[in-house]
Amino acid sequence: MKRKSLMKPLMAALAFSVSAQAHEGSTHNANTHAPIGVMGDHTHNQDEFMMSYRFMNMAMSGMGSGSQNLSTEQVLNDYMMAPIEMDMNMHMLGFMYAPTDRLTLMAMINHSEKEMTMENRMGMQFRTQSSGSADTKLGALYRLKNWGNNRLHLNMGLSLPTGSINTKDDTPMGENMILPYGMRLGSGTYDVNVGLTWNQYHETHAFGAQIMSTYRTGENDANYRLGHESQLHAWASKNLSNSWSLSARLEAKNRQSIKGSDARLMMMANTNMTPATNADFSGGNWLNLGLGVNFISNSAGAFNGHRVAFEYKVPLLEDLAGIQMQNDGMWTIGWQKAF
Repeated sequence: MKRKSLMKPLMAALAFSVSAQAHEGSTHNANTHAPIGVMGDHTHNQDEFMMSYRFMNMAMSGMGSGSQNLSTEQVLNDYMMAPIEMDMNMHMLGFMYAPTDRLTLMAMINHSEKEMTMENRMGMQFRTQSSGSADTKLGALYRLKNWGNNRLHLNMGLSLPTGSINTKDDTPMGENMILPYGMRLGSGTYDVNVGLTWNQYHETHAFGAQIMSTYRTGENDANYRLGHESQLHAWASKNLSNSWSLSARLEAKNRQSIKGSDARLMMMANTNMTPATNADFSGGNWLNLGLGVNFISNSAGAFNGHRVAFEYKVPLLEDLAGIQMQNDGMWTIGWQKAF
């Protein structure tokens, strides 16, 4: 199958972000934040409060295994149905508050919308959808050390299982059928997030890196857990002026496969209904490239300090554990305002 173009709507929207005095002496400089796709990249000074909104869209199409592309016909040789396309939207409303100069507290409420198109051996296509609250994130950033132009802080977080693992929709197999793992809205477990973030700021450019890991605790009510994840981000930004900057980011990601299985999907998995119901086909390794543009308003008045950011991320390498959908690309926008 021909892959969908990676150039999905790049200019769909831009993000608003305001971050007054997030870093001393660099309040109105466009490169004082990481690319908008990086979470927990900066701390705040005592008594600062920030609200944020991000919107993320991820598109997938075609199938692969390991680093190889698979056609729909190849998948349908072994399975009754093959995923064709999948689209996911995520709305993320965030809050940050710093009770001290060293400690910044965070919370993020998420809403997810997913749609998957599948095709059977007769060439018939159908769509399934799910939407609702995703898992809620709580976290803290602890400032370890500031020296010269460098900032180093610890990332700590807990993900609460507020997203449903019981999403259902009508399919050719029947009405109100349980959906595969990838169409669910949460992990169903309490997940621990830990990491470390480094930033180096200059008047005309900036660098940063972050390592983050997610550890799933126990099994959920459906007797499985999602795989542990690790991510490494490295980025650089260059000011075009005090108001505008461009950014580039590399993201290396590893995700283990699902452990256990949902008994409600076992019949479909055992009869090779679709690879989407196989818990083993869920891990992999990815190397992604993100390109972004950032803006901060230096005008007087109510809009002073408003930050605008956009990032588009594409896969450079994929190594999929089993038959899975391939990523086309992802774009992220966001809004933030600090008080």
